[in-house]
This record gives sequence, C-alpha cells and structure tokens, in this order.
Amino acid sequence: MFNVGDKIVYPMHGAGVIDAIEEKDILGEKQSYYILKMPGEVKVMVPTAKAESVGVRNIIDKSSAEKVIEVLEKDETAMDKNWNKRYRDNMEKMKSGDIYEIADVVRNLSFKQKEKRLSTGEKKMLNNAKQILVSELVLAEHATQEEVEELVDNKINTSFMMFRAEDVKQESIVNKFIPFDSTGTND
Repeated sequence: MFNVGDKIVYPMHGAGVIDAIEEKDILGEKQSYYILKMPGEVKVMVPTAKAESVGVRNIIDKSSAEKVIEVLEKDETAMDKNWNKRYRDNMEKMKSGDIYEIADVVRNLSFKQKEKRLSTGEKKMLNNAKQILVSELVLAEHATQEEVEELVDNKINTSFMMFRAEDVKQESIVNKFIPFDSTGTND
C-alpha cells in the first residue's frame, strides 16, 4: 500500500508522485485509484488493488542511484545482432521495471547509436528508456531533469570512449579505403 506523496515507479511510464487516492466509478465498477503525477504534468490512474501486480514500486534510494550510474559506466552487455530479437530482449528488460535493466538498455542502445544508426523502433525505445531512467534518478537524487540528463549523457559518452572509441576509429572509412604504407612509398 502506498500513500499520497510517495515517490513511485510505474513500469513503462517512469517515476512520479502519488498526488491523490480517489474512488472512481468506471464502467459501473467502483475502485480506488492512485492518481500519479508523472513528468511533463501527465496524470495516470492505477487501480490500488492491482498496483503491485503491475509492477508499481517505490523509487530507489540514493545509494541504489549511485549503482545505477555505475551501470552506465560499464561496457555494453552482449546483444543479439538481429535487431528484431534485440528489440524484443530490450522490451522485456523495460517491462520488468528494474532500473538496472533499464540503465542497461539505455547504455547498450546509446553505444549502438554511436556506432551505427538505430532503427526507428530502437530510437523510440532508447528515448523511452532514457525518460524512464531520468525520471527516477531525478526523484532519487533530488536533482533537476537537466542535471540528470547531462550526468547520464556524460557517463555514457565517457564509457563509450573508454570501451568503444578505438573500435569505431579502426573501422573508419579512411582506414578501410586508404591503407597506410609504413615504408613511406605510396605508389
């Protein structure tokens, strides 16, 4: 059971605050609902009786937030090369509501985006996962959205440079098509 003012996460939607608990009559059925105030002034209603079964949970604490940031600092995890399978795997991670899995999706798709273009579906998934991640970190860190977005981007950029920049450089067009001749005689 959650209370008004609790900071919670609603999987696939992100983190928000319980603004009210109201009884509503919808389709002739009276139920109690959590009224969630989500980022962007969006309000969502979740039946109180089903909240936990659909994955509503309290936001992470500050020490867990630091561990989530550490996920962004690591190298990407193995992903299927087939975009369709990769999409389904990432969707399962997102649906889990597990913030560490969502951070994994954000990092992996961000790396993939830096290496090559993402499909439209994966771009949308990356944006959605990033919004979910940022919304929870904003509440956990007591920071602004801009501060958290900048932190997430910086961590991903740093880890990409650490783990992948050399791979991308070696695959550059110049190295592929204009081989360097170490003898100094380019005939």
